[in-house]
Amino acid sequence: MPMPVLRRALTAASAAAGALSLSLTAVPAHAAPPLKYAALGDSYSAASGVLPVDPGNLLCLRSTANYPHVIAARTGARLTDVTCGAAQTEDFTEAQYPGLAPQADAVTPDTGLVTFTIGGNDNGTFINAITSCGTAGVLSGGRGSPCKDRYGSSFEDAIDAKTYPALKTALRAVRAKAPDARVAVLGYPWITPATADPSCFARLPIASGDVPYLRALQAHLNAVVRRAAEEGGATFVDFAQASEGHDACKPVGTRWIEPLLFGQNVVPVHPNALGEQRMAERTMNTLGIG
Repeated sequence: MPMPVLRRALTAASAAAGALSLSLTAVPAHAAPPLKYAALGDSYSAASGVLPVDPGNLLCLRSTANYPHVIAARTGARLTDVTCGAAQTEDFTEAQYPGLAPQADAVTPDTGLVTFTIGGNDNGTFINAITSCGTAGVLSGGRGSPCKDRYGSSFEDAIDAKTYPALKTALRAVRAKAPDARVAVLGYPWITPATADPSCFARLPIASGDVPYLRALQAHLNAVVRRAAEEGGATFVDFAQASEGHDACKPVGTRWIEPLLFGQNVVPVHPNALGEQRMAERTMNTLGIG
């Protein structure tokens, strides 16, 4: 065999042998395990009233279209969803119902992401404010500020005195379970517009002067949730701008929150499916995931 041809043959054989050696010794690549995600929180996390209902625990009125399920579907995360309607911060460390484990039990050392909304049910803040102001609004024919006149700063005082420390305790419980997890605490999207909308009174019967009163109450709660989250090393997901113009007085397809009367959800004054989707998107954008 001529020398140039022989050299080319030897070179090709050497290259083939090297490739075979690499194929035999290379370590196969493994896909990273999916993010382990624990979803905690109240009815705004559970999407109470949104179909379809999760049959896992009917007492919690949890929807499989809630924002945790949207986040898990978009990110491929492995979701453990223990959100539950009517949950309070104390239910992170205590059983909300007999036989129902404390929500923080869903968080383990290898949990990578935790999300929740919580605090609105503490002291009966939301339900008491909405029902009391709604009743006062009907009795006053929508005039004045009868709810503000009667309750003054009592709702906000209870948030400062009781909800704020309870939020910090709940966050410590989560952190103790998974110190390295990313924790996102969501604020509550706007329920009322900034000022009264007379055309909305039939659906949200709040007196004109009490609409800004309830709006200020919700802003105060969100500010307290933000403060507790930041002091606890969590990320606060703010909806103050994102949910503007999507309150319960807006039409179907625009509103994120259903009104008290004549809404589309079984549970009024709660996020609808669109609201849950937008809450998920805002959370993912804030965290830089998905």
